[in-house]
Amino acid sequence: MERTSILISKKFKLTPIYAFLIALMLFPALSFSQDKAAEGTPKPYDPKDAIFEHIGDSHKWHTFGEHFIPLPVILYTDKGVEFFTSDKLNEGEVYKGKNYDYVLEKDKIAIADASGKPDESKSVLDFSITRNIASMWMGMILLIIIFGSISSSYKKRAGKAPKGLQSFLEPLVLFVRDDLAIPNIGIKYGKYMSLLLTIFFFILINNLLGLIPIFPGGFNLTGNIAVTLTLAFVVLIVVNFSGNKYYWKHIFLPEIPFWLYPIMIPVELIGIISKPFALMIRLFANITAGHIIVLSLVSLIFIFNSLAIAPVSVVFVVFMDCIELLVAFLQAYIFTMLTALFIGMAVQDHHHDHEPTV
Repeated sequence: MERTSILISKKFKLTPIYAFLIALMLFPALSFSQDKAAEGTPKPYDPKDAIFEHIGDSHKWHTFGEHFIPLPVILYTDKGVEFFTSDKLNEGEVYKGKNYDYVLEKDKIAIADASGKPDESKSVLDFSITRNIASMWMGMILLIIIFGSISSSYKKRAGKAPKGLQSFLEPLVLFVRDDLAIPNIGIKYGKYMSLLLTIFFFILINNLLGLIPIFPGGFNLTGNIAVTLTLAFVVLIVVNFSGNKYYWKHIFLPEIPFWLYPIMIPVELIGIISKPFALMIRLFANITAGHIIVLSLVSLIFIFNSLAIAPVSVVFVVFMDCIELLVAFLQAYIFTMLTALFIGMAVQDHHHDHEPTV
C-alpha cells in the first residue's frame, strides 16, 4: 500500500492545491454519511445535525467517517473527581464510572438514573478537554514553535536578510506594527505590540486551521462564543487599565452642559462594555456564518440525492472557501485594528498629536 501511494504521488506530482481539492471532495463522503435505521433503511438526511455537530464543541475529535480521537473527560461530582476517555461514552448509552453511571445526550454528560436517563436531581461539573480546547492548545503550540524558530533565526542571522518562514512572517509583523499599532496608539505603541501580535496571529492561525476539512482542522474555534468572549474580555481589561486621566475624564466629566450628565455618563459607561462586545459578536458571527454556508452547500448533494447537483455544489464550496480564506485574514485584521484603536483612545493625551518614532 505504501509503495502504491508513493508511485501515485510521484506520477501525479500532487501540489498543495491538488491535495486540498482531494480533501474537499473526500469531506462530504466522510463527514455526511447517512445514519441507518434499525431496519437497515437509510434515514432521511437532516443537514442540521451535521452542521451543528461541526460548529459546536464535542468530547471527540472526528477524523474520517466513524473514526475519532478520544479526548480526556474530567468530571467533578459530590463524590469527587473522575477521569476517563471519551471513547467510553456513546450517545444514549450508559457508562458505569467509579462514582456514578454517566450518559451522553446531545454531547452533554449527565449522571444517569436507574432507567439510563439523565438524573436532573444530581449535578456534574464538566472540566473535560473538548475538541475546542484541544484545538486551541494545538494552535498555541504551533504558534510557539513557529515564532520560537523565527526568533532563533533572527539571532543566528543578525543583520542579514530574512530567509524562509522568517521572510514570510516578517511582513505581517511589520504590518501589525506600522499599519495597526503606530497609527492608532501613537508613540506608546511598543508597550502593546506583544498583545496585538498575539491576538492577530492567534485568530489567524485558528481561522486557517478551521478551513481544513480534515484533521488537524475541521473545528470552529474562533466561531465559539466562549473563545471570542475571552478575547474581548482581555481587550476590555487592557483598555480600561491603560486608560489615562483624559480617558476617564471624558467618561465621567465630559465637556458638555451639566444637565446632560445624567444621560451621557450612563451612555459612556455602556460604551465601555459595548466596544469589546461588538468585537466578540463580529468575530463569532462571521466565522460561524462562513462554516454554516459551506456545510449547507455540501449538504445540497445529500438533500437532493442527485449526482447532477454534486458538481454545482462543489464549485460553490470551492468559491466559498476562497472567500473564507480572505475572511480568515480580514477578521484577524479587524479584531486587531479595533483593539489598537480602543487602546489608542484610552492612552493618548488630550488634544496632543505625536509623531511616533520608528
